[in-house]
Amino acid sequence: MMMIGLSQQQVLRRALDITANNIANVSTAGFKAEQLLVEADPWTRARAEDGPPQLNYVAEWGMGRDFSQGTLEQTGRPLDLAITGEGFFVLDTPQGERFTRDGRFSMDAGGTLIAQDGARVLDEGGAPITIDPEAGPVAISSTGELAQNGVPVGRVAVMRFDEPGVLSKTGENRYTAPNDAARELVMGDSVRQGFIESSNVRPIMEITSMMEVSRAYASVTRMLQQADELSRKAIERLGRPG
Repeated sequence: MMMIGLSQQQVLRRALDITANNIANVSTAGFKAEQLLVEADPWTRARAEDGPPQLNYVAEWGMGRDFSQGTLEQTGRPLDLAITGEGFFVLDTPQGERFTRDGRFSMDAGGTLIAQDGARVLDEGGAPITIDPEAGPVAISSTGELAQNGVPVGRVAVMRFDEPGVLSKTGENRYTAPNDAARELVMGDSVRQGFIESSNVRPIMEITSMMEVSRAYASVTRMLQQADELSRKAIERLGRPG
């Protein structure tokens, strides 16, 4: 009983951390809400004179992410981009290729399109996108094509994965994917210039979830305290001389 309760406490604490992280990122562009997935972990008792012969512990099975569309917010900044529908922007970072829904881009001194930390935004061919600072304003079409004065200068890559669940979070609101993950470039209308996608976290639901997890954790704590007290009293009685 004690070990089952402890396993549940560990899972509840992890769930609380995830919920708190969701709430902390309610204003993070392109953030996708996460949820802990749990499962029963059955174990057969080595010896069971009373009680159930099999015990079910609580175990963390994985992480679920809600990749649904967040609300688009108009910023008016010409290099801010948002994706409608499926897909991710592709970034070149020191750690390798990364994928994100955060389209708060800008231009460095050399005219390269970059993310907020300097990671380069890649085009459909996997190359950085260079803009001429002297060639006038940048127009970006719904298919991700960039043009200056009507002259094409590149196309922002939007990568779609057949199974988004294969993506692993790497921090900075970015993901990495296995090399063999099925993917394809999105060729249709999916890019909005002058917009960013807001987080899809629903604060009320997350706060409600945090309250439920906190109550469950407190309940398990009381159960463990009561079980410990019963064990202590049983040992005291058994230790008394007859």
